[in-house]
Amino acid sequence: MSNPSELVSGAVLREWGLPEPGDSKKSRGEIVIVGGARSSPGAVILAGEAALRVGAGRVALAVPASIDAHVGIAIPEAGIYALPDDADAPLEGRLGEHLASADAVLIGPGFDDPDETRATVLAVADTAPACLVLDAFAVGVLPDLDRSALPGTIVLSANKEEAAILLGRPLADGDELTDLLEIARRFDAVVSCYGITAHPDGRSWRIPEGGPGLGTSGSGDVRAGAIAGFAARGVEPERAAIWGAWTHAAAGMRLTERIGLGFLARELAAELTPTVKDVLSA
Repeated sequence: MSNPSELVSGAVLREWGLPEPGDSKKSRGEIVIVGGARSSPGAVILAGEAALRVGAGRVALAVPASIDAHVGIAIPEAGIYALPDDADAPLEGRLGEHLASADAVLIGPGFDDPDETRATVLAVADTAPACLVLDAFAVGVLPDLDRSALPGTIVLSANKEEAAILLGRPLADGDELTDLLEIARRFDAVVSCYGITAHPDGRSWRIPEGGPGLGTSGSGDVRAGAIAGFAARGVEPERAAIWGAWTHAAAGMRLTERIGLGFLARELAAELTPTVKDVLSA
């Protein structure tokens, strides 16, 4: 049996607090988000906006060259890098330097090819980023990778289908916590899946679910971007995962109460900023 999870509330988050913002964007952390495809360029845009909305200071997006100009227009606040055409190529030059110096790197939003995703994860890992957040396809390819080739600090932003891939079977109905703790130990990573965050050392936390409105296209990209944004600000990995998941869920509940079912992921991203403000000032 696993130990009981700590229930996270706004009061708990206020007690934890957030790092002081300082007086410039550099003091609020730098993040690189690696993802995107011609079929899904919006995912990386949503993740980038979410990271900025939770207070990250500088965001760069590394995307395929086929969409870099379009993404740059859609989110002018971010720096844009074109990924090599060959996913196995090393990430050098300014992009490699930025990955190595970033406070957090998020990989996965919008990727749609497992082989290219696997190669990109390894190429990013070679730059030795401080904190690696994996989402979507980047979570799904993890069983095929040598854990020792990846950074020491990893956060997995997974849905239940992706968690099942990591586990090798569906999550046990009614006992997801035990399974998520097993994943955390197996991959030596913080795991954030819906309302549960699991740590490799056996600790776990629960947050209130955000309601059915979160089941909309792009919602997971916003969630992953928020988690990575808090990590970039200097929040320790498990608390960054909890802050991101809680804020994402609370923003969904706020939108449901205000406008009802059917809000868009881009509206969810915009709601993150006032949600964080209200938590800290309550």
